[in-house]
Amino acid sequence: MTHPNEDLIRALFTARAQGDMQAWRNCFAADVRWHYPGQGPLSGHHEGVDRMAEILGQVGELSGGTSRHELHDVIANDEHVVALNVARAERAGRRLETNSAQVFHVRDGKITHLWTLHDDQRAADEFWS
Repeated sequence: MTHPNEDLIRALFTARAQGDMQAWRNCFAADVRWHYPGQGPLSGHHEGVDRMAEILGQVGELSGGTSRHELHDVIANDEHVVALNVARAERAGRRLETNSAQVFHVRDGKITHLWTLHDDQRAADEFWS
């Protein structure tokens, strides 16, 4: 039996992979905060599910729709979830492949905060810039 917060994050990754934006949006609180590291165009503290959808759209445009996250494992408790994944994308003849961890804070069955961490932030910044 899995933890409900693990199920939530697995549903989030499945929705994104299938392009089901409504299911993806349903995983977040309306005022979710996303903390994306680095110095690239995606970096910053983004607030609200609409803003997150804009960023995800930007990722799709920049990568020509090639951005993917291969979920490796999910570790969950009553308040936090860590998703270990490999992020891949192609852009202008370049390829990005980085191990990522995403840390989620969950309250009342919705993601309220998200922190993204890459094993090579410089490569991620350069790729998206």
